[in-house]
Amino acid sequence: MKYGTLHKWHVWLGWLVGVPLIFWTASGLFMVARPIEEVRGEHLRAKPAPIAAIAPTAPFLGGRTVEKLTLEQRADGPVWLIRYTDGGERRADPATGKLLPRPGAREVRALAESYYRGKSAIASVQLFPADREPMELRRGRPAWQVALKDGTNLYVDAESGSLLAVRTPQWRVFDFMWGLHIMDLQTREDTSHPILIGFAGLSLLSLLMAFGLLIARQRRKSAAAS
Repeated sequence: MKYGTLHKWHVWLGWLVGVPLIFWTASGLFMVARPIEEVRGEHLRAKPAPIAAIAPTAPFLGGRTVEKLTLEQRADGPVWLIRYTDGGERRADPATGKLLPRPGAREVRALAESYYRGKSAIASVQLFPADREPMELRRGRPAWQVALKDGTNLYVDAESGSLLAVRTPQWRVFDFMWGLHIMDLQTREDTSHPILIGFAGLSLLSLLMAFGLLIARQRRKSAAAS
């Protein structure tokens, strides 16, 4: 291929991949600018209390197969957390072993206040089923959204009452930048998105063409000098 033709193709290819490269660089810079712990709102989570010294009664499992069983200390006392192999979760009273009811809105407010160590007040509480969870959660779990007045959302599991996630305004910007970085703004999970692979390939081709042009230019200069 002639030098002029290669140069023309390289210019057009540069325009094509230039915008994605700006997005990749800008989004990557934003994502590394702040500690990931701050983005995840870990500084807003209250530290778990030590478990009280008790002799717990084994929980009633109802004939379901258990994947994980843990004892957790909460504001109102210790509680069994049961995770079943079918994906369900429940709580049980360690004093009696009986299953506890799923938390309602009032209890969720109390749980959220115990999980949160920031200063913002609760604005609203809303229940979301697993198949209609907010985009920012993406846990596949039924959850209560506890919205705070500063824009932070706490997500409490609707079955176990556990804190699933803390979503701050900063996290939402980070999440958008992540989707932009991997070119998957719809699910923000596919790191092998075809568009990302395509533009990465074109960017590599553009760099190889640039090296080819550089070598060709040096040869032309050497030939002209001689």
